[in-house]
Amino acid sequence: MGISRWSVACLWLALQRVPSASAASRAATPQSWPVPYRRFDHRPEPDPFCQPIYPFCPTGSHDGEIPPMKDRDIIEVYRLQTPVWEFKYGDLLGHFRIMHDAIGFRNTMTGKNYTMEWYELFQLGNCTFPHLRPGIEAPFWCNQGAACFFEGIDDSHWKENGSLVKVSEITGAIFNKLAQWVKEDNRTGIYYETWTVQSDPSPNATVWFKSYDCSTFVLRAYQTLFELGAVFKSPIQTNYTRIFLYSGEPTYLGNDTTIFGPHSNKTRGEEITSFYFPFRPPHSVKELITSLLEIIDKVVLEKTFYLYFNFEYWYLPMKQPYVRITYEEIPLPSK
Repeated sequence: MGISRWSVACLWLALQRVPSASAASRAATPQSWPVPYRRFDHRPEPDPFCQPIYPFCPTGSHDGEIPPMKDRDIIEVYRLQTPVWEFKYGDLLGHFRIMHDAIGFRNTMTGKNYTMEWYELFQLGNCTFPHLRPGIEAPFWCNQGAACFFEGIDDSHWKENGSLVKVSEITGAIFNKLAQWVKEDNRTGIYYETWTVQSDPSPNATVWFKSYDCSTFVLRAYQTLFELGAVFKSPIQTNYTRIFLYSGEPTYLGNDTTIFGPHSNKTRGEEITSFYFPFRPPHSVKELITSLLEIIDKVVLEKTFYLYFNFEYWYLPMKQPYVRITYEEIPLPSK
């Protein structure tokens, strides 16, 4: 089939959660790929409907604010990685290389350690699939993601099933410039995107959409540090989890207003809602199995996937191998 049952089941486990322009104008403009991630001029307050299972950034700063260092301080930089939801499932998701990434810092002058990471405000499932609320046609998304900075590094959390490796050493002046970058990046990049979508698994494949998640934040931060003058240690192998969808050229469908508004095509809206229905959180093993079979039927047999990107919907004509989880090496920046 091209899809591993274990991969689907494992991905399902990782995704668990609590219960603009018109298509016509788009069609007149040649589409460039990949579709750029949309930036915003501010971060909106989350809708009260969105509630996390676990509070976001409970002991740190979740608005991008990072305390300044003295310019001459020497700061060690650490690569941090551990299985997603390691605190709940231990190394289970690590066996499938579904990993969470972060960056650690140690001020050698003060001895203080810090952790910086970017992740979902309302857990991974809410960022990947919407809520379907009774009486409301449009799916409802709780898909914000943000940076979290807090004092301390939980060594056992990262070392036991993942990694904690020194990758560079920077000055306090470089750190302070990075902190400004994080604040701006966090203000303008507000939503999480799980999927990387491309035409096929080959190195020369066309990329339709890029993910925007914990690992891409870390990669952007490393690149920013490099551009600010940081030198990364070599050779250190750095791999990252990526979750791929494979499809033919996507078709733009519209946004909430054009698809679910009063003058919209009701059939298309119903098709999108129906597609997302099996992705709801299961309440029993039987319901889980039934939902997985429905998902395989839609994605593999009907070759259909509806992607929500930049707060707009796209139709993906799926093709083999449909879905794949990879753990790819992406080297640290170097000259």
